[in-house]
Parts: sequence; C-alpha cells; structure tokens
Amino acid sequence: MTENIVVLNTCETEADAERLARALVEARLAACVSVVPSLRSFYHWQGALEAAAECLLLIKTSRALFPALQLEIEKLHPYAVPELLALPVVAGTENYLAWLNAGLRGPDDPGPVPVPEAPAE
Repeated sequence: MTENIVVLNTCETEADAERLARALVEARLAACVSVVPSLRSFYHWQGALEAAAECLLLIKTSRALFPALQLEIEKLHPYAVPELLALPVVAGTENYLAWLNAGLRGPDDPGPVPVPEAPAE
C-alpha cells in the first residue's frame, strides 16, 4: 500500500471540472487531475430520483493532503454536497509514484506563491 490516493469527484460541466482541476494542481493539492467527460449519474436528491450528465475528476494526491484537498473542493465546488471519495493506491510504478509525489506540496508548504500576471503589451 502506498500513501497515495485517487479521489473521485463529479462536476456538472466541463468548465467547472477544468476550473477545479486547475485550482487543485496549481495549489499542489493534486499532482494530476484527469477530467472524464460525458458520464450519466443516477442518484436520489431531496427525495427524488435524479439523472444528470456529469464529468468525473480523477484526482491523484496523498492521504496527508486529503483534509486540505477537501476544504479546497468544498470552497470551490458548485454542488451543495460534492462527491468526495478517496480510494487507496495499492501499488504503482516507482517512477510514476515518484513523479506524483514530487508534484505535491510538502507537509510544511502552505501552497504555491502566487505568480503575478505578465504585464499587458
């Protein structure tokens, strides 16, 4: 078993999914977020059976970063109750796991320093 996890999350639109994916990777809460478009989800919501088109996010991160990841998703996500399920990474290739961990913030790292935008020409 590794210390890495894959977190499942869904968004209603690709634009929301891409916005969330970029924010998580920029904050180094995720090394990679894969956005899978065109899912169909069926669920109960407020007493009714619902069906919705959604995008799935596969968020690659670590167990240690899950609490910060959860807070960021809850802050940015348009859903009142965003899906947030963490699955353990049982094994992976050594070089991929090294790359994944290198892309994550360290335990004492509060996140990236904001980079100023380039001046307009």
